[in-house]
Amino acid sequence: MSSFYMRYPEGRVKALTFSYDDGVESDIRLIEIMRAHGLKGTFNINSGLFAPEGTVYPKGTIHRRMSEQECYRAYHESGMEVAIHGECHPFLDSMPQHLALRDIARDREELETLFGTIIRGAAYPYGAYSQKVIDCLCACGIVYCRAVACTHNFRMPTDWHRLSATCHHADKQLMELADKFLAISDTSPTTSLFYVWGHSYEFDRDDNWDVIEAFAQKMGGHQDIWYATNIEIYDYIKAYESLHISFDGNRVHNPTAQTVWFQKDGTTYSIAPGETLCLSR
Repeated sequence: MSSFYMRYPEGRVKALTFSYDDGVESDIRLIEIMRAHGLKGTFNINSGLFAPEGTVYPKGTIHRRMSEQECYRAYHESGMEVAIHGECHPFLDSMPQHLALRDIARDREELETLFGTIIRGAAYPYGAYSQKVIDCLCACGIVYCRAVACTHNFRMPTDWHRLSATCHHADKQLMELADKFLAISDTSPTTSLFYVWGHSYEFDRDDNWDVIEAFAQKMGGHQDIWYATNIEIYDYIKAYESLHISFDGNRVHNPTAQTVWFQKDGTTYSIAPGETLCLSR
């Protein structure tokens, strides 16, 4: 009997990603910390709630939304993904469906125009959703959406429109989970995903930037971890799932546009776009 398992790029079994909401000034400091340690993630923005250009907040203001140009400077060419978060951060599940669809569509279009990119990800405002909201997301070409539920495990996503994180950054188990994640062997048959979410303004509010700094220092710089945005992970998994594999597992064709890694019978292979591999029996 043979075995056949997905591997992340370069044959890794572990991936780490982040998801942060609202497009606030504190994201700038968070991005600096993440980039210093080689980490990547996704920032979910409300295109209808940009602060007016030149806004100066009163001393002590915690939730400081950025202006349109400040957002552009913060995220453009940062290596981070920009995703939607509802044009005006509404309770999408409480709105008439056509208005929820309009909010989602406008948020996507406005952010794509600002950043000159294609946006396919989202996070639910307030974590609120319903099947009707999911239908709207699908109709608008949004392929995944993060909720606020946490799993406290590293299992791979199975429902991309009900995407759960491993934990919030303020979770008391954060560093314990980090140790468990780092201890996962590269011989593990299954791949693991550590997914952290939050709002960067919470670090200001709770005066605990040391939490994310310590986590980033612990988790950064590991050759056996793939650091990726949410959409990079989604696209990679979908590429793996698109492989054409013979019934005996000895012939594999990659019809996608990206290189995919997998392990068969203890040996790790990479398969280039359009390539067909004939593996030894």
